[in-house]
Amino acid sequence: MEATRNFLSRLGFPPGEYHHLPTSPKRFADGAQYRVEIPSVEGPACFKAVLDACREYGVEIQRVSQGTGIMLLTDQEILEMARLGKEHRLEVSLFVGPRGNWDINAQPLTGAGRNLGVRLQGMDQLVYALEDVKRACTLGIRSILVADEGLLYLVNEMKKLGELPANLVVKVSVQMGQANPVAIRLMEQIGANTFNVPGDLTLARLATIRAAIDIPIDIYVEVPDDFGGFIRHYEIAEIIRVAAPVYIKFGLRNAPNIYPSGTHLEGTAVALSRERVRRAKLGLDLARRYYPEASMSQLGAPDLGIPEV
Repeated sequence: MEATRNFLSRLGFPPGEYHHLPTSPKRFADGAQYRVEIPSVEGPACFKAVLDACREYGVEIQRVSQGTGIMLLTDQEILEMARLGKEHRLEVSLFVGPRGNWDINAQPLTGAGRNLGVRLQGMDQLVYALEDVKRACTLGIRSILVADEGLLYLVNEMKKLGELPANLVVKVSVQMGQANPVAIRLMEQIGANTFNVPGDLTLARLATIRAAIDIPIDIYVEVPDDFGGFIRHYEIAEIIRVAAPVYIKFGLRNAPNIYPSGTHLEGTAVALSRERVRRAKLGLDLARRYYPEASMSQLGAPDLGIPEV
């Protein structure tokens, strides 16, 4: 086993888990250790509810993300979300719409086939996904969520060739599923700008991943039920310390899965959005109590995918 560990070290990877939990020396471009993300912000009404709740609870955030997909938002809805993001200097990350379990594929919906996540099947789905990304960028969006390695690679190639904006932030979804330093470094190498790790990783495993990659880690500290339902608020301080730069992401336990969302579910989606901000208030209060010296990015940090409209 020692020879194998030495081999990994020669390749620049940690030889094992970092159980000693070292403090991460890495930071965001603005020097901060952490940022806050509110996920499942499914349209303008949810976005406005998040902004209202942030004012009510005194919560500062840097990013909102959406899960239903670009293809299920109208141009006007995307433009309104982009306008709100620019006005409040927040990153707005929209999920690419086409995906395996939105299509006629049966296997991703089965118990044994869930390992496929929301990956794309065939070249046509890749084409549809790229068209989705191009449409969002045309409407001012500068951050997207992807869950397929092939799409990640193609988006990166389009950025390099000037077919997509060079400052487009490509966020990898938790549904991609990579959970070890080698796999996540591969995602970094093919274009990931920020990576959402599974929510059940121990502090030692988070510290080990951090040692192997430079891009920000995104992690749910309150995890939706269909991803495990963990509530890790008391660990936030240590997650920030060992995993910086890190996006602290507040999902919601005991909440319905509303994907794909729409006006038929808007009341529920808005209520869930408000409660995510309240949960963020609770979690961030603990983080400041136990790690008061931790630094959080301010609004409008230069590397955020703030819309351009």
